[in-house]
Amino acid sequence: MSDFAFLGWDVGGAHLKRAAFDESGVLRAVDMAPCALWRGMDQLDAALATLGPLPHLPSAVTMTGELVDLWPDRATGVTALAAALGARLGPGCLIYAGPDGLVPASAAAAHVEGIASANWHATAAALATEVPCGVLVDIGSTTTDLIPFSGGAVAARGFSDAERLASSELVYGGVARTPVMALSPTLPFAGGFVPLMAEHFATTADIYRLTGDLPEHGDLHPAADGGPKTLDASARRLLRMVGRDLGPATLEQARQLATYAAAVQLHMLHGALACVLSGATLPTDAPIVGAGIGRFLAARLAARVGRPYLDVGAVFTDDPALAARAADCAPAVAVARLAFARLAFDRLAFAGAPSHPRPSLTTPSLA
Repeated sequence: MSDFAFLGWDVGGAHLKRAAFDESGVLRAVDMAPCALWRGMDQLDAALATLGPLPHLPSAVTMTGELVDLWPDRATGVTALAAALGARLGPGCLIYAGPDGLVPASAAAAHVEGIASANWHATAAALATEVPCGVLVDIGSTTTDLIPFSGGAVAARGFSDAERLASSELVYGGVARTPVMALSPTLPFAGGFVPLMAEHFATTADIYRLTGDLPEHGDLHPAADGGPKTLDASARRLLRMVGRDLGPATLEQARQLATYAAAVQLHMLHGALACVLSGATLPTDAPIVGAGIGRFLAARLAARVGRPYLDVGAVFTDDPALAARAADCAPAVAVARLAFARLAFDRLAFAGAPSHPRPSLTTPSLA
């Protein structure tokens, strides 16, 4: 713990992610804990306790947790979270405000629109300083971000969630928490397309557990029925969506359902990526850069569109042992990298080093 000098945090509505760096700006640890923030702020304290105590180190925070229905609107959520994080993380806590850069937690109320759900922007901005151009495809437990970047800057057409939903840069679908009924109105079973029950019986975690794609640490919340996370339990939940029970129906039939449902989701994401690419000016060899616990789908998307695939973990760290975790928790790593770069620049300027342009966090179309 004493080796850590700077922290990056991604405060989501379902997970809390933390990245720890040493004084040289080298990534040393990445952690993640469930954080069911919609149930109350005590969930944030529980997640912090799960990650373990650290001294009050300088911290950079990005968030999406303001969206949960604990608060009446996003502005209330941003100010409440910023105040809570400032109190818990100490006076060195900075909040990422998108094109406005990093601001003190105490100033969050003046930067609500930039702070709200800006974790995608942090990842893309950090990535744009390392990779000439490409499309970030961050597939998490609940959502997918598809963000073009080029020339050292984020090239997204939208910024708010509403704008990004309209531009296909945000898709509300992930590989763990998305209800199966959100993917398709029907699934094929026993020779026919069966309408799905409009019930929260199964999630995409069940699909990707049955296909063998879901990493064990990628499903930290209770299953739809609160039951076990085994192949049989996932099969039982998924079969329930088409009115069947495991026993009369087989595990293999459940796997076939899962395989088709996974293909449906991949097709949805392919459509969104095609839309994003159609509006971006990128060379044909610009890579798809995968992030999030569902980046196995990003690799498949890259193959579909005939572009090279790059894992964001390999961009953010040279340590193979940390690369996978860095990719899982990319916004936490990214926001710390952005903050560290700014602090390093400020130290050089204070010491009288030759003047260079300060690192920019802005998006040209939004600044």
